Amino acid sequence: MANTFVPGPTYEEMRHPEKIRPDIRAQAQQALHSDELNPINLFNIHWKDAQNRVRYVVLPEELTGVEANIIVLVGKDFPSGSHKVGPVYTTLMEAEVMEGVRPGERVVVGPSTGNFGIGTAYVARLRGYQSLVVMPDSMSAERYERIRKYGGDLDLTPGSEADVILTLERTHEVYMKDPRYLVLAQFELLPNYRFHRYVTGWAVIEAAREVGNKRVDAFVCAPGSAGTIAAADEILTYYPDAVIVALEPRECPTLYNGGQGQHRIEGIGDKMVTLIHNVLTTDYIMLIHDDDSVKGLKVLQDGTDVLVERLGVPREVAASWRGLFGISSVCNIIGAIKTARFLGLGRGDNVVTIATDGFDRYPSVMADLEQRRGPIDADRLEMWARGIFRGATTQEILDVRSREQKNRLFRMKEALWTRFGYSEAYLRQMQSQDFWDAEYAKIPEIDRRLRALRGW
Repeated sequence: MANTFVPGPTYEEMRHPEKIRPDIRAQAQQALHSDELNPINLFNIHWKDAQNRVRYVVLPEELTGVEANIIVLVGKDFPSGSHKVGPVYTTLMEAEVMEGVRPGERVVVGPSTGNFGIGTAYVARLRGYQSLVVMPDSMSAERYERIRKYGGDLDLTPGSEADVILTLERTHEVYMKDPRYLVLAQFELLPNYRFHRYVTGWAVIEAAREVGNKRVDAFVCAPGSAGTIAAADEILTYYPDAVIVALEPRECPTLYNGGQGQHRIEGIGDKMVTLIHNVLTTDYIMLIHDDDSVKGLKVLQDGTDVLVERLGVPREVAASWRGLFGISSVCNIIGAIKTARFLGLGRGDNVVTIATDGFDRYPSVMADLEQRRGPIDADRLEMWARGIFRGATTQEILDVRSREQKNRLFRMKEALWTRFGYSEAYLRQMQSQDFWDAEYAKIPEIDRRLRALRGW
């Protein structure tokens, strides 16, 4: 497969998979759950099911304790099990169509704390590249296993999720300037922004249009690379009054107040304002306790009977949640509930958030929870459900809409990214929405070149 271009979808086809050529779409749908390593699965990189409806669930008031609809987009059915595969694909695809990169020429490198790394190994395998993932050495065992399953090598740096800065440093020191490597730098390259603004943002809008008042009143997301929160820029185009909330672990409140602690929510809270985070469109920063996210996952995964018998959740609804969520997904759910309560949203209003991945990569984290907490019986699950979901408070929420707060976040971004070779002039451009809109406007030309390259 060396030097052979493997076709994949345009941005337009990922936003509207119904526009994929019918024979290709049919082959991709057939391969999704039966032939994981077939390159046709690249055409499954989108948020929609076989009926072209966005995959989402609406959490009932019996769980959330709020009247507003909590809409959760479900990412586990993306190829490789997470929506992070989207920006992996677009970053590599843009290098191919805009720079002429081909398989066999360079090793693909993905700095990550897990899901982006899994996606890197997966997409590289499908497209004929060798891959290497740079990530902390204390993530869940399932993440390393999945990367190795797809043929990826690992370069492990010390620490956990909150030490991703060491991963970034290793990437820049060892791989970024070496011509043997192509770094899919999720924290700083704009294909990540483009994918989530264009594809995820539209999926949020489509999902909300089927629920309640049919609009997005708030969008809630915990930044890791800050790719997913780029969906906000698309949402605001259609609903300019929507409130955008960024979540952080209480144990690592970097955006909130410069805190730098350790935490257990894999995939978020990376101790930085990432280069691609458009802080202009973030309204609030909200803190979520890391262990609440872990315990909440235990409730949703194993507490079906408790949710039904003690909280009144319909059995078919509670049972359907098994396998749908990961730890960061539960963090996002808690944040969405807090947001609804904080904003005073009522019946018919919509708060939308994201389930990045599913349960399949967290059994070891659940085992650790039981080791730390001891036997977990029905009474404890009920206490957690009532306290974590129904009892979500409106504390630890910071308004960052003021110019003073925007400047503080810009200064944090500048202090970090000038260390990695970005000029102050370039960073200043990011203080204008024009910068982000210009990056977004590149999508049609990228799509045109991709269609020309693949010949259809």
